[in-house]
Amino acid sequence: MFQDKILLITGGTGSFGNAVLDRFLNTDVKEIRIFSRDEKKQDDMRKKYRNEKIKFYLGDVRNKDSVKNAMYNVNYVFHAAALKQVPSCEFFPMEAVKTNVIGTENVLDASIESGVQKVICLSTDKAAYPINAMGISKAMMEKTFVAKSKNINPERTLICGTRYGNVMASRGSVIPLFIEQIKSGQDITVTDPYMTRFLMSLEEAVELVIFAFKNAETGDIMVQKSPASTIKDLAQAIKELFSADNEIKIIGTRHGEKLYETLLTREEHVVAQDLKNFYKVPADSRDLNYDKYFVEGDKQLTTETEYNSHNTFRLNVEEIKEKLLTLKYVQEELKDWRQL
Repeated sequence: MFQDKILLITGGTGSFGNAVLDRFLNTDVKEIRIFSRDEKKQDDMRKKYRNEKIKFYLGDVRNKDSVKNAMYNVNYVFHAAALKQVPSCEFFPMEAVKTNVIGTENVLDASIESGVQKVICLSTDKAAYPINAMGISKAMMEKTFVAKSKNINPERTLICGTRYGNVMASRGSVIPLFIEQIKSGQDITVTDPYMTRFLMSLEEAVELVIFAFKNAETGDIMVQKSPASTIKDLAQAIKELFSADNEIKIIGTRHGEKLYETLLTREEHVVAQDLKNFYKVPADSRDLNYDKYFVEGDKQLTTETEYNSHNTFRLNVEEIKEKLLTLKYVQEELKDWRQL
């Protein structure tokens, strides 16, 4: 499906961009463009891959002109550029708005003007029932691409999105933190031992985007069903894998954190289509002429529950260890640890 096509990844120097390269470089894709503002990471990737299929574009999604410069002849866009750290977005909420909301509109407008065929916008479980600036900005990002999709002919440019939970071992996530604390002999710092989070590998995140690419209609949000664990069990699993005796220290919830995350709100669960391993949330197709609709209570809405990390399948410590061992990052860290 990507034969002789040009794919652009915004925020492409991040964990997701590297995972996409690993997934696609040996296929018959014509070109993969990495768009980001980080010249150091671009240079690192250039040296790591040394592949003529990869083209690097320096720019910022906040600047529409720099986005348009990278869009020439592009067929597909994976929009991954975002500010993702919850605490930093709490202290600088307008920076989150500039990147996650305005930046998304710039990418969408540039894609439409350039005749891009498909745009997949990557969102997060923190956008469902958001309580922090990062989640609120991502929720607005979702509203932005859904609204934009209603006014564009999908046969020319199809706009859709994905929403997923914590990506294990991605940059800035808790698994690398726990491993670094173990290796340096520090306490393993846990915020709330009963806090739960969805667990998803980078490869699964890429597969969700590909599933959306194949199956989503314009305005859809695609969600992958995922298991979850408590933070305490995750820390214990990593501790056992490394045969470590570090203490687990409870430090309390950080700025803007929730006890559990939600992948589907109750309102979305009512309309979502169950696709076995995925959910498909279609865009609300109504317009502003409300008089056309007969409004009454929806009995299903009063009985439906949200899909969150508290009520999904809960992994125990042994199951978490099995999932961790599938990660290349954890495999390499364990190998280095055993050689010390």
